[in-house]
Amino acid sequence: MYAPLQTIPVLDMGVEPFLVLLVTALAGGAFGAALGALPSFVFTGFVVLLGEGVGILQGQLNGLGAINGSLAAGITGTLGFGMVVGPHVAFAGGVAASAYVGKKYPEMNPNGWDYHLGKDISSAFGTKPDILAVGALFGALGMLITQIAGGLGFPTDNIALSVFLTAMIARVVFRYPLIGSPAGDGLLDMGPFERNEPREQPDDVPEGNAGRLAVEPWLGHQYKWLNVTVIGVVGGILGGYIWLETGSVFLGYGISAASLLFLNLGVAKIPVTHHLTLIGVVGAMIATPMVGGELVPLLAAGVFGALSGVVGEGAQRIFYSHSETHVDPPAMAIASIMFVVGVLYLLGLLPNAGYLGL
Repeated sequence: MYAPLQTIPVLDMGVEPFLVLLVTALAGGAFGAALGALPSFVFTGFVVLLGEGVGILQGQLNGLGAINGSLAAGITGTLGFGMVVGPHVAFAGGVAASAYVGKKYPEMNPNGWDYHLGKDISSAFGTKPDILAVGALFGALGMLITQIAGGLGFPTDNIALSVFLTAMIARVVFRYPLIGSPAGDGLLDMGPFERNEPREQPDDVPEGNAGRLAVEPWLGHQYKWLNVTVIGVVGGILGGYIWLETGSVFLGYGISAASLLFLNLGVAKIPVTHHLTLIGVVGAMIATPMVGGELVPLLAAGVFGALSGVVGEGAQRIFYSHSETHVDPPAMAIASIMFVVGVLYLLGLLPNAGYLGL
Protein backbone atom coordinates (compact mmCIF):
# COMPACT_ATOMS: atom_id res chain seq x y z
CA MET A 1 0.00 0.00 0.00
CA TYR A 2 1.09 3.54 -0.73
CA ALA A 3 1.39 5.92 2.20
CA PRO A 4 -0.91 8.94 1.91
CA LEU A 5 0.71 12.11 0.62
CA GLN A 6 1.91 14.08 3.63
CA THR A 7 3.75 16.93 1.93
CA ILE A 8 3.10 18.38 -1.50
CA PRO A 9 6.30 18.40 -3.59
CA VAL A 10 7.79 21.78 -4.52
CA LEU A 11 5.36 23.60 -2.23
CA ASP A 12 6.81 21.88 0.86
CA MET A 13 3.40 22.09 2.46
CA GLY A 14 1.01 19.62 4.00
CA VAL A 15 -2.17 18.71 2.15
CA GLU A 16 -4.53 20.27 4.65
CA PRO A 17 -2.68 23.62 4.89
CA PHE A 18 -2.62 23.72 1.09
CA LEU A 19 -6.36 23.08 0.89
CA VAL A 20 -6.92 25.87 3.41
CA LEU A 21 -4.93 28.22 1.16
CA LEU A 22 -6.78 27.02 -1.92
CA VAL A 23 -10.26 27.47 -0.47
CA THR A 24 -9.37 30.88 0.92
CA ALA A 25 -7.77 31.96 -2.36
CA LEU A 26 -10.98 31.07 -4.18
CA ALA A 27 -12.88 33.30 -1.78
CA GLY A 28 -10.23 36.04 -2.00
CA GLY A 29 -10.35 36.05 -5.79
CA ALA A 30 -14.14 36.25 -5.76
CA PHE A 31 -13.87 39.08 -3.22
CA GLY A 32 -11.56 40.95 -5.60
CA ALA A 33 -14.04 40.50 -8.43
CA ALA A 34 -16.92 41.70 -6.26
CA LEU A 35 -15.09 44.84 -5.14
CA GLY A 36 -13.17 45.41 -8.36
CA ALA A 37 -9.43 45.07 -8.82
CA LEU A 38 -8.43 48.60 -7.86
CA PRO A 39 -10.66 48.87 -4.77
CA SER A 40 -9.33 45.52 -3.56
CA PHE A 41 -5.77 46.80 -3.97
CA VAL A 42 -6.61 49.89 -1.95
CA PHE A 43 -7.57 47.48 0.83
CA THR A 44 -4.15 45.86 0.39
CA GLY A 45 -2.67 49.24 1.18
CA PHE A 46 -4.82 49.70 4.27
CA VAL A 47 -3.99 46.25 5.63
CA VAL A 48 -0.26 46.66 4.96
CA LEU A 49 -0.34 50.05 6.68
CA LEU A 50 -1.95 48.42 9.69
CA GLY A 51 0.52 45.55 9.78
CA GLU A 52 3.58 47.72 9.38
CA GLY A 53 2.30 50.22 11.92
CA VAL A 54 1.78 47.42 14.44
CA GLY A 55 5.25 46.14 13.67
CA ILE A 56 6.88 49.50 14.31
CA LEU A 57 4.96 49.84 17.57
CA GLN A 58 6.02 46.35 18.67
CA GLY A 59 9.61 47.14 17.84
CA GLN A 60 9.52 50.33 19.87
CA LEU A 61 7.89 48.61 22.82
CA ASN A 62 10.52 45.90 22.72
CA GLY A 63 13.32 48.44 22.44
CA LEU A 64 14.29 47.15 19.00
CA GLY A 65 13.31 50.07 16.83
CA ALA A 66 12.45 47.76 13.91
CA ILE A 67 9.78 45.43 12.63
CA ASN A 68 9.30 42.57 15.03
CA GLY A 69 6.60 40.17 16.17
CA SER A 70 4.34 37.54 14.72
CA LEU A 71 1.26 39.77 14.91
CA ALA A 72 2.69 42.33 12.51
CA ALA A 73 3.98 39.58 10.21
CA GLY A 74 0.54 38.00 10.24
CA ILE A 75 -1.26 41.19 9.33
CA THR A 76 1.13 42.16 6.55
CA GLY A 77 2.11 38.73 5.22
CA THR A 78 -0.91 36.54 5.90
CA LEU A 79 -3.59 39.15 5.18
CA GLY A 80 -2.11 42.04 3.18
CA PHE A 81 0.03 39.83 0.94
CA GLY A 82 -1.93 36.63 1.56
CA MET A 83 -5.20 35.07 0.57
CA VAL A 84 -7.51 37.86 1.74
CA VAL A 85 -6.39 40.97 -0.16
CA GLY A 86 -3.03 39.85 -1.57
CA PRO A 87 -2.54 41.35 -5.06
CA HIS A 88 -1.90 37.91 -6.58
CA VAL A 89 -5.31 36.78 -5.29
CA ALA A 90 -7.81 39.63 -4.94
CA PHE A 91 -6.36 42.05 -7.51
CA ALA A 92 -5.68 39.20 -9.94
CA GLY A 93 -9.24 37.96 -9.51
CA GLY A 94 -10.57 41.45 -10.16
CA VAL A 95 -8.43 41.90 -13.28
CA ALA A 96 -9.61 38.57 -14.71
CA ALA A 97 -13.20 39.49 -13.89
CA SER A 98 -12.79 42.73 -15.85
CA ALA A 99 -11.44 40.79 -18.83
CA TYR A 100 -14.44 38.46 -18.64
CA VAL A 101 -16.93 41.32 -18.33
CA GLY A 102 -15.34 43.00 -21.34
CA LYS A 103 -16.45 40.09 -23.51
CA LYS A 104 -19.57 38.89 -21.69
CA TYR A 105 -21.25 42.11 -20.55
CA PRO A 106 -20.32 45.03 -22.83
CA GLU A 107 -23.44 46.87 -21.65
CA MET A 108 -21.73 47.36 -18.27
CA ASN A 109 -19.32 49.91 -19.79
CA PRO A 110 -19.13 53.03 -17.57
CA ASN A 111 -20.40 56.26 -19.08
CA GLY A 112 -17.62 58.14 -20.85
CA TRP A 113 -15.19 55.22 -20.72
CA ASP A 114 -13.09 55.44 -23.89
CA TYR A 115 -10.95 52.35 -23.22
CA HIS A 116 -11.96 48.76 -23.75
CA LEU A 117 -14.25 47.56 -20.97
CA GLY A 118 -11.75 44.81 -20.16
CA LYS A 119 -9.49 47.53 -18.73
CA ASP A 120 -12.07 48.84 -16.27
CA ILE A 121 -10.50 47.85 -12.95
CA SER A 122 -12.17 50.58 -10.89
CA SER A 123 -15.74 49.27 -11.01
CA ALA A 124 -17.20 46.79 -8.56
CA PHE A 125 -18.97 43.83 -10.14
CA GLY A 126 -21.21 43.03 -7.20
CA THR A 127 -22.64 39.57 -6.81
CA LYS A 128 -23.13 38.10 -10.28
CA PRO A 129 -22.18 34.44 -9.73
CA ASP A 130 -20.38 33.91 -13.04
CA ILE A 131 -18.20 36.99 -12.53
CA LEU A 132 -17.38 35.92 -8.99
CA ALA A 133 -16.51 32.44 -10.26
CA VAL A 134 -13.99 33.91 -12.71
CA GLY A 135 -12.45 35.93 -9.90
CA ALA A 136 -12.32 32.87 -7.66
CA LEU A 137 -10.55 30.71 -10.25
CA PHE A 138 -7.95 33.34 -11.00
CA GLY A 139 -7.41 34.05 -7.32
CA ALA A 140 -6.62 30.37 -6.86
CA LEU A 141 -4.39 30.44 -9.94
CA GLY A 142 -2.51 33.44 -8.55
CA MET A 143 -1.95 31.60 -5.29
CA LEU A 144 -0.66 28.53 -7.13
CA ILE A 145 1.76 30.49 -9.30
CA THR A 146 3.14 32.32 -6.28
CA GLN A 147 3.52 29.18 -4.19
CA ILE A 148 5.15 27.18 -7.00
CA ALA A 149 7.56 29.98 -7.93
CA GLY A 150 8.48 30.36 -4.25
CA GLY A 151 8.91 26.62 -3.84
CA LEU A 152 11.25 26.53 -6.83
CA GLY A 153 13.25 29.41 -5.40
CA PHE A 154 12.59 31.68 -8.37
CA PRO A 155 14.62 34.80 -7.58
CA THR A 156 12.09 37.61 -7.83
CA ASP A 157 9.01 39.05 -6.17
CA ASN A 158 6.71 36.16 -6.96
CA ILE A 159 3.54 38.01 -5.99
CA ALA A 160 4.30 40.63 -8.64
CA LEU A 161 5.24 37.89 -11.11
CA SER A 162 1.93 36.16 -10.45
CA VAL A 163 -0.05 39.37 -10.98
CA PHE A 164 1.54 39.70 -14.42
CA LEU A 165 1.16 36.05 -15.42
CA THR A 166 -2.48 35.73 -14.36
CA ALA A 167 -3.36 38.84 -16.38
CA MET A 168 -1.68 37.40 -19.46
CA ILE A 169 -3.38 34.04 -18.92
CA ALA A 170 -6.72 35.88 -18.74
CA ARG A 171 -6.01 37.33 -22.16
CA VAL A 172 -5.46 33.85 -23.54
CA VAL A 173 -8.52 32.34 -21.82
CA PHE A 174 -10.88 35.11 -22.92
CA ARG A 175 -9.35 35.44 -26.40
CA TYR A 176 -7.75 38.84 -26.29
CA PRO A 177 -4.54 39.76 -28.14
CA LEU A 178 -1.48 39.13 -25.99
CA ILE A 179 0.16 42.38 -27.10
CA GLY A 180 -2.10 43.97 -29.69
CA SER A 181 -1.30 45.93 -32.83
CA PRO A 182 0.13 49.45 -32.40
CA ALA A 183 -1.79 52.28 -34.06
CA GLY A 184 1.28 54.51 -34.32
CA ASP A 185 4.93 53.98 -35.15
CA GLY A 186 5.54 50.91 -33.03
CA LEU A 187 4.65 49.70 -29.57
CA LEU A 188 6.33 52.60 -27.76
CA ASP A 189 4.57 55.36 -29.69
CA MET A 190 1.95 57.22 -27.64
CA GLY A 191 1.35 59.77 -30.40
CA PRO A 192 -2.14 58.54 -31.34
CA PHE A 193 -3.27 59.03 -27.74
CA GLU A 194 -1.81 62.52 -27.63
CA ARG A 195 -3.71 63.34 -30.81
CA ASN A 196 -6.88 61.80 -29.37
CA GLU A 197 -7.20 59.50 -32.36
CA PRO A 198 -10.11 57.01 -32.23
CA ARG A 199 -9.60 53.34 -32.94
CA GLU A 200 -10.94 51.97 -36.21
CA GLN A 201 -13.63 49.51 -35.15
CA PRO A 202 -14.98 46.56 -37.13
CA ASP A 203 -18.74 46.49 -37.65
CA ASP A 204 -19.33 43.66 -35.19
CA VAL A 205 -17.85 45.39 -32.10
CA PRO A 206 -20.36 45.34 -29.21
CA GLU A 207 -21.74 48.79 -28.44
CA GLY A 208 -20.18 48.88 -24.98
CA ASN A 209 -16.70 48.49 -26.44
CA ALA A 210 -17.08 51.02 -29.26
CA GLY A 211 -15.63 54.52 -29.30
CA ARG A 212 -12.20 53.51 -28.01
CA LEU A 213 -9.00 55.45 -28.38
CA ALA A 214 -6.46 54.16 -30.88
CA VAL A 215 -3.85 53.85 -28.11
CA GLU A 216 -4.87 53.43 -24.47
CA PRO A 217 -2.02 54.25 -22.07
CA TRP A 218 -2.25 52.88 -18.56
CA LEU A 219 -2.48 56.39 -17.07
CA GLY A 220 -3.12 59.36 -19.29
CA HIS A 221 -1.47 61.65 -16.74
CA GLN A 222 1.54 59.42 -16.05
CA TYR A 223 3.20 58.19 -19.21
CA LYS A 224 5.80 60.71 -20.45
CA TRP A 225 9.35 59.49 -19.92
CA LEU A 226 10.55 62.58 -18.04
CA ASN A 227 7.44 62.65 -15.87
CA VAL A 228 7.70 59.02 -14.78
CA THR A 229 11.41 59.48 -14.09
CA VAL A 230 10.80 62.49 -11.86
CA ILE A 231 7.95 60.90 -9.90
CA GLY A 232 10.12 57.78 -9.66
CA VAL A 233 12.88 59.76 -7.96
CA VAL A 234 10.35 61.31 -5.58
CA GLY A 235 8.67 58.01 -4.72
CA GLY A 236 11.97 56.17 -4.41
CA ILE A 237 13.44 58.72 -2.00
CA LEU A 238 10.33 58.68 0.17
CA GLY A 239 10.24 54.89 0.26
CA GLY A 240 13.94 54.75 1.10
CA TYR A 241 13.58 57.37 3.83
CA ILE A 242 10.70 55.48 5.43
CA TRP A 243 12.82 52.32 5.54
CA LEU A 244 15.88 54.12 6.87
CA GLU A 245 13.90 55.74 9.69
CA THR A 246 11.48 52.96 10.63
CA GLY A 247 12.98 49.69 9.41
CA SER A 248 9.74 48.91 7.55
CA VAL A 249 10.20 47.61 4.03
CA PHE A 250 6.52 47.82 3.11
CA LEU A 251 5.20 50.92 4.90
CA GLY A 252 5.89 53.15 1.90
CA TYR A 253 4.24 50.57 -0.35
CA GLY A 254 1.20 50.62 1.91
CA ILE A 255 0.98 54.42 1.81
CA SER A 256 1.24 54.38 -1.98
CA ALA A 257 -1.40 51.67 -2.36
CA ALA A 258 -3.80 53.38 0.05
CA SER A 259 -3.41 56.67 -1.83
CA LEU A 260 -5.06 55.01 -4.82
CA LEU A 261 -8.37 55.38 -3.00
CA PHE A 262 -8.41 58.91 -4.41
CA LEU A 263 -7.70 57.66 -7.93
CA ASN A 264 -10.57 55.21 -7.57
CA LEU A 265 -12.82 58.04 -6.39
CA GLY A 266 -12.04 60.00 -9.53
CA VAL A 267 -9.52 62.58 -8.29
CA ALA A 268 -7.65 63.60 -11.42
CA LYS A 269 -3.93 62.97 -11.87
CA ILE A 270 -3.31 60.92 -8.72
CA PRO A 271 0.01 59.14 -9.49
CA VAL A 272 0.48 55.41 -8.97
CA THR A 273 3.64 55.00 -6.91
CA HIS A 274 3.75 51.67 -5.04
CA HIS A 275 6.33 50.25 -7.45
CA LEU A 276 8.42 53.38 -6.95
CA THR A 277 8.41 53.40 -3.16
CA LEU A 278 9.02 49.64 -2.92
CA ILE A 279 11.92 49.55 -5.36
CA GLY A 280 13.31 52.70 -3.74
CA VAL A 281 13.56 50.73 -0.51
CA VAL A 282 15.56 48.08 -2.36
CA GLY A 283 18.02 50.70 -3.57
CA ALA A 284 18.53 51.90 -0.01
CA MET A 285 18.87 48.35 1.32
CA ILE A 286 21.56 47.51 -1.22
CA ALA A 287 23.49 50.75 -0.76
CA THR A 288 23.50 50.82 3.04
CA PRO A 289 25.98 47.96 3.68
CA MET A 290 28.15 49.19 0.83
CA VAL A 291 28.60 52.83 1.85
CA GLY A 292 26.91 53.32 5.23
CA GLY A 293 25.27 56.52 6.39
CA GLU A 294 21.91 57.70 5.12
CA LEU A 295 22.51 60.24 2.36
CA VAL A 296 23.96 57.92 -0.27
CA PRO A 297 21.36 55.17 0.40
CA LEU A 298 18.69 57.85 0.07
CA LEU A 299 20.10 58.90 -3.29
CA ALA A 300 20.30 55.25 -4.34
CA ALA A 301 16.64 54.92 -3.43
CA GLY A 302 15.85 57.79 -5.79
CA VAL A 303 17.81 56.15 -8.60
CA PHE A 304 16.04 52.83 -8.09
CA GLY A 305 12.67 54.59 -7.95
CA ALA A 306 13.41 56.31 -11.25
CA LEU A 307 14.45 52.98 -12.76
CA SER A 308 11.18 51.43 -11.63
CA GLY A 309 9.21 54.28 -13.15
CA VAL A 310 10.96 53.91 -16.51
CA VAL A 311 10.66 50.10 -16.55
CA GLY A 312 6.98 50.33 -15.61
CA GLU A 313 6.36 52.82 -18.40
CA GLY A 314 8.13 50.66 -20.95
CA ALA A 315 6.08 47.68 -19.80
CA GLN A 316 2.79 49.55 -20.14
CA ARG A 317 3.64 50.67 -23.65
CA ILE A 318 4.36 47.11 -24.72
CA PHE A 319 1.84 45.04 -22.76
CA TYR A 320 -1.01 47.41 -21.87
CA SER A 321 -1.63 50.17 -24.38
CA HIS A 322 -2.45 48.17 -27.49
CA SER A 323 -4.51 45.27 -26.19
CA GLU A 324 -7.86 45.19 -24.42
CA THR A 325 -7.38 44.10 -20.80
CA HIS A 326 -5.42 45.30 -17.79
CA VAL A 327 -1.88 43.97 -17.39
CA ASP A 328 -0.30 45.71 -14.43
CA PRO A 329 2.77 47.88 -15.19
CA PRO A 330 3.84 48.22 -11.52
CA ALA A 331 3.81 44.44 -11.12
CA MET A 332 5.91 44.08 -14.26
CA ALA A 333 8.39 46.67 -13.01
CA ILE A 334 8.70 45.06 -9.59
CA ALA A 335 9.03 41.52 -10.94
CA SER A 336 11.62 42.39 -13.58
CA ILE A 337 13.79 44.62 -11.40
CA MET A 338 13.71 42.20 -8.48
CA PHE A 339 14.66 39.37 -10.83
CA VAL A 340 17.79 41.27 -11.84
CA VAL A 341 18.52 42.07 -8.18
CA GLY A 342 17.99 38.43 -7.20
CA VAL A 343 20.25 37.08 -9.92
CA LEU A 344 23.00 39.61 -9.19
CA TYR A 345 22.86 38.70 -5.52
CA LEU A 346 23.08 34.98 -6.27
CA LEU A 347 26.12 35.72 -8.44
CA GLY A 348 27.75 37.47 -5.50
CA LEU A 349 27.62 40.92 -7.09
CA LEU A 350 25.30 42.54 -4.54
CA PRO A 351 25.47 42.49 -0.73
CA ASN A 352 21.82 41.51 -0.42
CA ALA A 353 18.73 40.90 -2.50
CA GLY A 354 16.60 43.62 -0.95
CA TYR A 355 13.54 42.15 0.71
CA LEU A 356 13.78 38.83 -1.14
CA GLY A 357 14.34 35.89 1.16
CA LEU A 358 17.30 34.47 -0.77
